[in-house]
Amino acid sequence: MQLEFHQVDAFTSQRFAGNPAMVYRLESWLPEATMQRIAAEHNLAETAFLVREGKVWHIRWFTPTTEVPLCGHATLAAAFVLYQEYGETREQLTFTSKSGALSVTREDERLWLDFPSLPPSEQLGVTLDVERALGVAAVDVLGAAELFVLLESEAAVKNCTPDMTALARLPWPGVIVTARGEQHDFVSRYFAPAIGIPEDAVTGSTHCSLIPYWSKRLSKTRMTARQCSARGGELLCRLEGDRVQIGGHAVMVASGHLWV
Repeated sequence: MQLEFHQVDAFTSQRFAGNPAMVYRLESWLPEATMQRIAAEHNLAETAFLVREGKVWHIRWFTPTTEVPLCGHATLAAAFVLYQEYGETREQLTFTSKSGALSVTREDERLWLDFPSLPPSEQLGVTLDVERALGVAAVDVLGAAELFVLLESEAAVKNCTPDMTALARLPWPGVIVTARGEQHDFVSRYFAPAIGIPEDAVTGSTHCSLIPYWSKRLSKTRMTARQCSARGGELLCRLEGDRVQIGGHAVMVASGHLWV
């Protein structure tokens, strides 16, 4: 069987930056084990699979090692592919997922994700295990869908050199490090070696926690953000009640066929 794929760099307008994602539009679902093997073959942070169900698209996301419940950059990439390659004309696309209903809205050249707001809620406090795993002093540590670590500065975020083995042993799927930005409202990085992603380039889903956190700290509902990975990416952020809006660009990098 031959499947068509498209590779997209998300949260960037330039190729070879942002976060790469692979997108497959399927006529019907493949066996879960087959989708996981495909994701492992591509070895990108995420591979998205889409199946149309009436007027909505069902979306699933796989890292090289596991399926995840929510992914921002691959959803942005999936919407971009539907618009550019498959003739979608609706200004808003609706997706169903393991995290509920999601949507992507097209505004000129920018796409906006509509995701749930997931503010960090549990005050965990700084521990030696976390600081040793990250290789940097922490200002505060909170619990969210991921471990949420506040650092003292943008420079501390950029200079963070974690021990991936130690991070993988922590009881969270991933670790967000963040600080107030110098040219952006806030900056972040995201490490998830436990699910096969040592460092993610630009992570939409972590902004479900970052946006409400920094909105409260900065008393702003509209913000700019940068993820300070080696590839880097830019995000526009809005808090709207119990939802977050995450805006970014995308660019096509490759298309082809896979035989399974």
